[in-house]
Amino acid sequence: MVVAEEKDILKEKLKEFFGYTQFRGNQEVVIKNLLSGKNTFVIMPTGAGKSLCYQLPAMIKDGLAIVISPLIALMKNQVDQMNAYGINARFLNSTLSKGEITRLKKECLTGAVKMLYVAPESLNKEENILFLQKAQIAFVAIDEAHCISEWGHDFRPEYRKIKTMIAQLGNMPVIALTATATPKVQQDIQKNLQMEEADIFLSSFNRKNLFYEVRPKKETKKQLIGFLKAHKGKSGVIYCLSRKKVEEIAQLLNVNGFKAAPYHAGLDPDVRIKNQDDFLNEEVDVIVATIAFGMGIDKPDVRFVVHYDVPKSLEGYYQETGRSGRDGLEGHCLMFYSHNDLNKLEKFNKDKSVQERENARVLLQEMEYYAESPVCRRRQLLHYFGEEYTEKNCGMCDNCNHPRERFEGSAYVMLSLEAVKQTNERFGLAHLVNVIRGVEDEYVKSYGHFDLAVYGKGKQEDADFWKSVIRQALIYQYLEKDIENIGVLKISEKGHKFLKKSHSIELARDHDFTTVAEDEEVMDRVAVNTKSYDARLFELLKSLRKKIAKTKDLPPYVIFQDPSLEEMATTYPTTKEELASVNGVGMGKVNKFGKEFLELIQKYVDENDIETATEVVVKSSVNKSKIKIFIIQQIDRKVDLDEIAESKNLNFAELLTEIENICFSGTKLNLDYYIDEIMDENRQEVLYDYFLNSETDSLEEAINDPNNADFTEDDIRLMRVKFLSEYAN
Repeated sequence: MVVAEEKDILKEKLKEFFGYTQFRGNQEVVIKNLLSGKNTFVIMPTGAGKSLCYQLPAMIKDGLAIVISPLIALMKNQVDQMNAYGINARFLNSTLSKGEITRLKKECLTGAVKMLYVAPESLNKEENILFLQKAQIAFVAIDEAHCISEWGHDFRPEYRKIKTMIAQLGNMPVIALTATATPKVQQDIQKNLQMEEADIFLSSFNRKNLFYEVRPKKETKKQLIGFLKAHKGKSGVIYCLSRKKVEEIAQLLNVNGFKAAPYHAGLDPDVRIKNQDDFLNEEVDVIVATIAFGMGIDKPDVRFVVHYDVPKSLEGYYQETGRSGRDGLEGHCLMFYSHNDLNKLEKFNKDKSVQERENARVLLQEMEYYAESPVCRRRQLLHYFGEEYTEKNCGMCDNCNHPRERFEGSAYVMLSLEAVKQTNERFGLAHLVNVIRGVEDEYVKSYGHFDLAVYGKGKQEDADFWKSVIRQALIYQYLEKDIENIGVLKISEKGHKFLKKSHSIELARDHDFTTVAEDEEVMDRVAVNTKSYDARLFELLKSLRKKIAKTKDLPPYVIFQDPSLEEMATTYPTTKEELASVNGVGMGKVNKFGKEFLELIQKYVDENDIETATEVVVKSSVNKSKIKIFIIQQIDRKVDLDEIAESKNLNFAELLTEIENICFSGTKLNLDYYIDEIMDENRQEVLYDYFLNSETDSLEEAINDPNNADFTEDDIRLMRVKFLSEYAN
């Protein structure tokens, strides 16, 4: 009866403070454990509601709850959420003035503040320790507790001092929480906090609604545009490694008609906050970000997370993908993978200490194994976090939906287990592969492993093959990791049984990413400099252009120029918007000439089963775009061209180039007011007739034509713009 009453009170408080009628997963048992004064260790995946595990007890217990959190942005987000519920939560960090800190401390001591968020750096200051010693502290919550472990993906040295700081505040219960902790990291957290006796609440890491996919990093921008078209109007996050790449991809998306905004630490704080708020308020669909974005962001309807670049660790990957589908509905997690990304990340680590470099290398290796492995992605992720997934096919990852080539692997697994056994279960994957393949390196020599019966038995297969076999033996639980010794493999109970009595084991071949072009910049240059268009479609488009030009009694180039046809034969535009995005087209030309071209391309695409995903390369920087808008506005106002050039510090030839670019992109410009001032009607007529009867709009040919000898280059360029504006745009 008492238990039932306690349960009812908790649910009443849950409804009163947060508006929920039911707890999720382990939330209720965790809260009851903390309220009973016990140390509590919570491992709960992203999106499962960790924060509530200390927020509700903070409202129920007397005194001040201290929440140690690593990021200012994360603190602010959570404090804003609490304040929205009418709960007085505050943060103490470096963004506050001295006056604000004094007022805050006073409110904490009077009991007005229920929750105080602090960074470990702030907690370490003597004046803050002295202040908190005077407060009535209910408990301490350590959020993002994986930061304590040097074996984790986000190690913060300040987190190692937390136990010492808490000890100075008195004896109160501690709750440590993390979304991403391997068995090794879990052990390290407990040891460091001296919480070995704490009650552990481990939730399943399985996010059943998330679809996991890895694609080779090839024509990545084109693939990305295609993916986003399939998710048009849905909320998503795209993670990039560098600020420069974030800006570039955000611009690419906006040019292609998606509502996107960048987010990284280099932006002005006001811009960063606005972009984050626009995303939360659905003014923007896609946030392109570095990993600075997302910590504590509570947006339940993120439908996809794309990793444009490979993350630094599986923990980071899992945490970032976990921002998708928090409402339990669909979430697509796509990662673009290349070895080149791993090489870049390796270089980032070169200035770290030897131990940190080695830890980072191990994390990157796990990332490589995950991407290239043919095993169910869900199974791999859960195995990494110490949870086993026994279903043969999850139906929610690319490896399960498109299985790799499979083969009988029992003999290979047997040889791998024998190698582990004969080397006394003291070595990692790389050494085991060398023993199996008979590679006599310094370690094999120093341990005398060339004398083992297993030595060289697998020399007919390459190193990558054996690495894959051993990794699959690990995932299928014939081997297990030694938690005490990072990287060392041991034979599991299942493995020992297999050694006594073998049975059939089906293995699969890894994905081969070695043939993928990895340098995107090089690839983009190659694409620009080679004729990569569909030659057959190009000829069909030329024939159609000629036919239309004949019926309209115009030169073919007036309809569309060759470079525009080449781009159409590369990107296969099938909508007005896509065709308007082609260089030298624009919506004006689409409305004038586009219908038959779109019909031809659509028919060609259907007949040849071509997948269309138009990639529109960013054509100009923001500043250039502003110049173009300015020029169009000034011409509409009939401002003298010399004045326009002077106001933008351009010479007349440079202004003409800008005007030509605007015209060639399909915008109609009326320059009559200027041309009529410098050229009489008869002279205009001569150039008009020339362009009407010419086979090309080449400036060089027009200048060299004897009939145009009396005209300057500027005259010819201006009349070409006038002619194309009237006939082509």
